[in-house]
Amino acid sequence: MRLFGRNQNQNISHVESPFEDEDELVDSPEEDAEGPFDLSEKPDLEGYLDLGSLRLPVQDGMNLQIEVSENTNQVIAVTVVLGQSSLQLQPFAAPKRAGLWSEISEQLIKSLHQQEAEVAKKDGRWGEELLARVPASMPDGSPGWRVARFIGIDGNRWFLRAVVAGQAAMENAETAIVEDYLSRVVVDRGTDPMPPRDLLPLSAPTDLPGQPTVQA
Repeated sequence: MRLFGRNQNQNISHVESPFEDEDELVDSPEEDAEGPFDLSEKPDLEGYLDLGSLRLPVQDGMNLQIEVSENTNQVIAVTVVLGQSSLQLQPFAAPKRAGLWSEISEQLIKSLHQQEAEVAKKDGRWGEELLARVPASMPDGSPGWRVARFIGIDGNRWFLRAVVAGQAAMENAETAIVEDYLSRVVVDRGTDPMPPRDLLPLSAPTDLPGQPTVQA
């Protein structure tokens, strides 16, 4: 299901935990803290992957997909795969005192309707989100649906768009796993002036264990 962008290649790498004991995996900075966090709120990034404007916690068994535009050769999105679920992330520049999600969500609804998708608003962990059923071909070629949750999070001069697909798009055991992962993501807005809605710079991690394979 193509939800964002065009002409994308994906570099896919399986990420092994750098910790011998699963109990040593990165936890939230505070027991009651709720992210995603601004870089200023999370100075200790041990156990995180550096993807430019995003810092992602390493979690045992996760897979990381880097989406690259064929036109510009720039990274335009990153997707974390956990079990039978995926979490696509895109960080954008935002105004200092105004959030973007309210405006973007309405535009997203129009775009999804053009794809003949069914869209509903629902209350989620980070406020109002969109739940969409998008027409798609099944593996056997028969018509079907793909379900996705669209989550928008306004931060400190940044906006993070997250798309949850797979099992976690519906209420089941993987929903909490993916949401908890999202709550530990860190955004580095940087100090350079950028127009609102511009994608913040992303890059492939240089500290990724193993060699990634490439899919066209």
